[in-house]
Amino acid sequence: MSAATEKTDPAEIDAAVGKALDELEVGYHRREAGQYLVTLEGTNRLNTPTWLVVREQTVFVQAFVCRQPDENHEGVYRFMLQRNARLYGVHYALDRVGDIHLVGRIPFVAVSADELDRVLGQVLEAADGDFNTFLELGFATSIRREYAWRTERGESLANLKAFEHLID
Repeated sequence: MSAATEKTDPAEIDAAVGKALDELEVGYHRREAGQYLVTLEGTNRLNTPTWLVVREQTVFVQAFVCRQPDENHEGVYRFMLQRNARLYGVHYALDRVGDIHLVGRIPFVAVSADELDRVLGQVLEAADGDFNTFLELGFATSIRREYAWRTERGESLANLKAFEHLID
């Protein structure tokens, strides 16, 4: 196999992605040829489903991070733009309904276990690390309502502990 074939054949890249994910011991489901759904385990965000899709010239990366914010859109979008400057291989983007995703492209010549590890590591670090910030910025009113509702009923506040500073 020539270097040119190795770098441009989607079927070869598909096999390379599967082999790399196996090497990395990352949980994934292969939906169909060239489509891998990787599950990245986190702390703040329990898991981040991430698609790796082999296209004609690149491997497309997409991870859902958070639904469209209820409020403070300007603050959320400012955070996304500022955060984009520090991300490797992916960036924050909105889908057609306003939900927040991390997206990126890996050129065929860069596909390797090391590169997938770097990009998936960045997806996990960003999605998990920024998740509470997105909730604070875009859902503070809902968090306060939920906190009050649970307090009234004596329900557990355990998963709201990170947001206690938002409660008046």
